[in-house]
Amino acid sequence: AGEQFVNGDTTFLLTDNSALATLEMPSPISQRGFSTEYLRRVRYRDADHRIDILNRLPEIISSSNNELVLHGQMVNLLLSGIRSATAVAICRQYDGGEMEVVKWDQRNLAGGDFQPCARLIRQSLERRESTLHMWRESDVACDFTVDMLNDWAFVCPLSGPSSKGWVIYVAGMNRSLNEASDFENKEIDLQGDVKFAELIGATLANLRRVQNLEQRQSVFRPFFSPVVMEAFVDRDPEEVLKPRQCEISVLFCDLRGFSAKSEQMSDQLAELLDRVSQALGIMTKSVLDFGGVIGDFHGDSAMGFWGWPLEKMDAAENACLAALKIQSELAAIAAEPEHRLHDFHMGIGVATGNAVAGKIGTSHQVKVTAFGPVVNLAARLEGMTRLLNIPILIDKYTVERASSVLADQKRIAHFRKLGKFRPYGLSIATDVYQLQPAEKKPSISVIENYERGLKEFRSGQWSDALKFLDPYQDQDSAARFLTEYICVRQAPKNFDGIIDLASK
Repeated sequence: AGEQFVNGDTTFLLTDNSALATLEMPSPISQRGFSTEYLRRVRYRDADHRIDILNRLPEIISSSNNELVLHGQMVNLLLSGIRSATAVAICRQYDGGEMEVVKWDQRNLAGGDFQPCARLIRQSLERRESTLHMWRESDVACDFTVDMLNDWAFVCPLSGPSSKGWVIYVAGMNRSLNEASDFENKEIDLQGDVKFAELIGATLANLRRVQNLEQRQSVFRPFFSPVVMEAFVDRDPEEVLKPRQCEISVLFCDLRGFSAKSEQMSDQLAELLDRVSQALGIMTKSVLDFGGVIGDFHGDSAMGFWGWPLEKMDAAENACLAALKIQSELAAIAAEPEHRLHDFHMGIGVATGNAVAGKIGTSHQVKVTAFGPVVNLAARLEGMTRLLNIPILIDKYTVERASSVLADQKRIAHFRKLGKFRPYGLSIATDVYQLQPAEKKPSISVIENYERGLKEFRSGQWSDALKFLDPYQDQDSAARFLTEYICVRQAPKNFDGIIDLASK
């Protein structure tokens, strides 16, 4: 510190000064508050100089790639625009009252440490208006502070929730503030400087608001697709996230093989977590790629949904496309024996219906998710994939919303009715369908015989149903499930065709 070096025509001085807000400042002889309305009527005495300085703002904004650089540029701009200032600082008061000098600079580098007045900062924040303090030179020369170069200072609070507690602090030396008339004249001179500082402060507050919005969006980005993120551009995030009832399509995806692996790798849990995260990443990427929202994680399972915050007519279709994409990627991985996810599989359930979606939780914790019977149904359908040994199960309403587009026009999927089931823990039965890629559609004979067998089964003619189902057990998981169901039971009297499941 104190050494100099030269680069071209510029001489640099290395200093080791610090800035810390202090209460040890003399009481002001003159104090004046300026409302924003009053400052609007103030005219600049050197308007051309101020305009030249303000013309730098677009370049400063575009070149400041982080907060530290932006704050430094704004401090320099204030020093250039307020000729009588000896020091400028951007300060922040936290909720507990603690003060921080975020960024500062002074015109005289050899002037020593700089200590903004904490009392002035607090008064300005409490009154929510720019406030000016002036001292006598004789008071400043005492031992109140090592900052002896200044006999006036003003503070401009930044507005907006993103800049709560933030202020611009400007200090300078007049060296002739002794008589009452001196203070009055200096106050008039400083009004233009306060107005200029308020303008820079408003710009900084707006930039902070934009940065805060970008940060909030970056927090949401892992959970929302780009299409959903557009909802935050022109709307208040709190309004967008407010829970509301809507029709959604929900996808539950569960990782198979996790429990066995967790026992085998009990001494390698970090590695297991990494593998599970990678597997769930396949699911979440597919949800986001098809415009969905990541709703929740439950250990080795995850939930996504469509239809909120933007109402979409293709919600069910996109949920089905995401399910098929997950199945396709895992099938490709299963074909690679050396892949670290080779022995993981997934079961997927998709259901469509009314729910409450949005920011849901308690006063202590909230998350963006969906709530309602359709969520439970999707989870139960996912659980049923184990019993039926079928990768993707969907409900009747999803088929109705997606079949005309997904199956007929695009011809990339096949819906197949498996029967009417009452999932464990639910009182209402639902028609359950299998979703398959079009190229894996079963043969006509398998489909026709299963449909005949299902018809006989639902009418209570179980022995006749076996004639159609039994020959196809090795080719068709659905036929095998229904055959085994029949073989361990007898058709109840007045059978209603509903298959009640005794477990998840």
